[in-house]
Amino acid sequence: MSEQRTIGRLRARVDQLAHEVLKFGAVGGAGVFVNLGVFNLIKHISELPTVRASIVATVVATLFNYLGYRYFTYRDRDNQGRTKELTLFLLFSAVGLVIENGVLYAATYGFGWDSQLQNNVFKFLGIGIATLFRFWSYRTWVFRALPAREAVETAESFLSEARDQTARK
Repeated sequence: MSEQRTIGRLRARVDQLAHEVLKFGAVGGAGVFVNLGVFNLIKHISELPTVRASIVATVVATLFNYLGYRYFTYRDRDNQGRTKELTLFLLFSAVGLVIENGVLYAATYGFGWDSQLQNNVFKFLGIGIATLFRFWSYRTWVFRALPAREAVETAESFLSEARDQTARK
């Protein structure tokens, strides 16, 4: 019986993580379109250098993503310390910005790959690498699960199992 309970808990956690990844991906996917759209618009209408245009686009996408993560992906998470949450979000987003634009910087200035296609490919690659970091840091430090949530789930699981055992007798 204990093994079934462990498997059930593991399955519930995997399902919960998969649901979170899908929601994170939906917001992040929309953010990628915002990021690349703003980047290409800036490159098209201005003379701003590639990496500077990318940084502006990343900042715009970061603001877009914060709203999506806070009010869609992680709306059920603790939001008591909004100032702390926003500070951590901006801190980890800044690290993501460095990762994302570091890839573009290396391609553009290190290897001389500076065509429009190359800019977009390496910007996209940088976004992908930075996304892995952002997912881990946002879920671990920024949008933390409510402490009571796990306790409630455990209690509900215990009550459900007790009810099942009583029904079998």
